[in-house]
Amino acid sequence: MATVSFDDATRVYPGSDTPAVDKFSLDIGDGEFMVLVGPSGSGKSTALRMLAGLEEVNAGTISIGDRDVTDLPPKDRDIAMVFQNYALYPHMTVADNMGFALKMQNVPKAERDKRVLEAAKLLGLEDFLARKPKALSGGQRQRVAMGRAIVRQPQVFLMDEPLSNLDAKLRVSTRTQIAALQSRLGVTTVYVTHDQVEAMTMGDRVAVLKDGLLQQVDSPLALYDKPKNLFVAGFIGSPAMNLLEGRVTEGGVEVGDYVVPVSREVLDRAGGEENLVLGIRPENFAVADQGIALDVAVVEELGADAYLYGTPAGLSAEKQLTAPQVVARISSRRPPERGSTIRLGVDPAQVHVFSQQSGDRLSA
Repeated sequence: MATVSFDDATRVYPGSDTPAVDKFSLDIGDGEFMVLVGPSGSGKSTALRMLAGLEEVNAGTISIGDRDVTDLPPKDRDIAMVFQNYALYPHMTVADNMGFALKMQNVPKAERDKRVLEAAKLLGLEDFLARKPKALSGGQRQRVAMGRAIVRQPQVFLMDEPLSNLDAKLRVSTRTQIAALQSRLGVTTVYVTHDQVEAMTMGDRVAVLKDGLLQQVDSPLALYDKPKNLFVAGFIGSPAMNLLEGRVTEGGVEVGDYVVPVSREVLDRAGGEENLVLGIRPENFAVADQGIALDVAVVEELGADAYLYGTPAGLSAEKQLTAPQVVARISSRRPPERGSTIRLGVDPAQVHVFSQQSGDRLSA
């Protein structure tokens, strides 16, 4: 096991002026499960491939433990990678696929078989060792790819969207297996995904990237409770945080015909901006007599909860066209009807305030 450090690591692809990964600095602890998350093109897979040695590092350094591996070939980095498409040899059995890297390292057959069997037991693959990949389901193939990484006993596991080819139900069960397995093995793991639910449920810490730049790195709960900027606020959480633009007024920020209370201290940090952005999680709304007016367009009843979708009422016709959709989760067996107008109250302590100009968080 080992720590991993990126120090201003940069990758610029030939023919491009814009770095795919720009001055990326991140320290990953020994045995930590670190998730890199972001939309397509954010640089997360490129950062992982730089760590694996599959992409050149144009500037900065990457270290595994106390070794600078920036210019080392992949085979000398003591890492094992799990790919999105499994990358199994179709003509080999499960056992041969899992033990192939050990065979290339001239590990004796007895030791090889022992390690393969141990990994197979961990992953519930003992009954499939003699099968070929074509006789396995997608979830079983992914476990074989995991087993191939485990038998190598590397210092670092690298996983590049390993669940993206699985159906929704299998993704949920497999991600819990991977998290439990990593916890049991205690191997430092860097995991890439575009799915923020995966990131929130699996990682000890999560690093959020956008356009090659690291936006925030923190525990999943800290990212959820205190997003550093508008991008992180809108990206982390499902359904996403509501981001509502409003006009600064005495005592708060006006959204439609309602003034959401915001402390003077936070308003002063805005430095005279006329408009600010309020972030409110769907679960922090409640139907009330006072609050933001909402024209309800869609009601999704889920049993114990219901989701309301609509647009703020009381806006001008011009603003109504560009108004963001508001999502509210309410605990009610009798939700409001579609087409009605209601008021949504919110605890001021649960309101996140962001600068409209810089996108940075202003609230504590």
